[in-house]
Amino acid sequence: MTQSISNMHREEITVTPLEGKALGCTVTLPDYANNDPANLNEDDFTTLKAAVQTHLVVVIPGQKELLPKSQYLLTKRFDPSIPEPKADGGLGGYGHGKEFRHEQSVLRKDGTSVKSQPQVQILGQGVFEADEPGNENGETISLTHPSHTTFHKDVLSEEEIKVQNKTRFYRWHIDSALYGLSPPMVTTLLGIRVPPSTSTQTIDYNDGSGDQLELTRGATCFVSGAKAFELLLDEDKQFALNTTVEYAPHPYIFIGPAKATSDGLTMVTEGKETPFDQLPEWEESKVKKLPMVWTNPTTKEPHLQVHGCCLYKLHTKQPDGSVKTLDLKESREKVHSLMRPAISPQHVLAHGWQEGDLVIFFNRGVWHSVTGEFKGVGAGNKDERRLMHQCNIASGLDPVNVSA
Repeated sequence: MTQSISNMHREEITVTPLEGKALGCTVTLPDYANNDPANLNEDDFTTLKAAVQTHLVVVIPGQKELLPKSQYLLTKRFDPSIPEPKADGGLGGYGHGKEFRHEQSVLRKDGTSVKSQPQVQILGQGVFEADEPGNENGETISLTHPSHTTFHKDVLSEEEIKVQNKTRFYRWHIDSALYGLSPPMVTTLLGIRVPPSTSTQTIDYNDGSGDQLELTRGATCFVSGAKAFELLLDEDKQFALNTTVEYAPHPYIFIGPAKATSDGLTMVTEGKETPFDQLPEWEESKVKKLPMVWTNPTTKEPHLQVHGCCLYKLHTKQPDGSVKTLDLKESREKVHSLMRPAISPQHVLAHGWQEGDLVIFFNRGVWHSVTGEFKGVGAGNKDERRLMHQCNIASGLDPVNVSA
């Protein structure tokens, strides 16, 4: 898919698959775009869109100065079904809607919005003054990097984190509200300030497998839903193809009091979830019931796409036409068994950030996870600092499994 460049002038977009990696590619923009991917002409954008859906994770280096408006326009362009924004932040707004800031949500500390472009979120770790790169809000902002120490049932010790440089997958997920709003088509993530690439940590799977994965501190990890489906036994493929995943209403509030498994794939079932009658007001019609397998519109491959932490029940069509329903505990255990093979080290793309990296990933074709511990691990035992811009927008349509 790589295209030639003549006379050192880049007249069209160039796509280069990542060598030796499970997925991903880099993209070089044509000269006419003036280093702004929002300026791509229709042909080059079509190439970019195909690259995102084929390679699943696209890296465009050198985008540190990309404006939030350009990031929003680029993100929105991937999904023609997105309606124009509403004043209340509904469809056309951020992919998680109002729940992103709800005081009971597990997402509540995950950033703040860019005032001039509220579909773009500012994520990271540390205090940033109004004049620092990436903070366009005209005031001091304080960011908190998600740490497994607040989300997992069993956590690494301070010695394991600070001396042995261990970390965990925080939460494997698909970016989506999973209530009322459809999953975004893509997410764009821009690294403006990132830890040095020489700073590394090692993922501790903590499951008896002996698996380990060394990565740059704060790397974002991705796995292919297509590879996840390919790795399943034939009987599990049939199960997945015939299963609908029912998500809890206000799922990030539902799981708020619960804790996750050590690999970040799902939650430990201890009866700690918020009871439905204590959730914010909800409507049955807004509860998301999505196929477990989503079809890639470009490659036509089946992708195993399930948010293991937020699910509530699995409904599986049997050969005789009846439907079998698994309860919360059974559903989590089944999904964990389906997802675990795909996060083995050889299948994970751990993107180590360089300042200015713009990562575009096919949110309907990968799962991803935050990694890294930032508190007390920098020079002089200070907190590491990071600032990123993220954008994803709820789609106007749910994903489908065309083979269902």
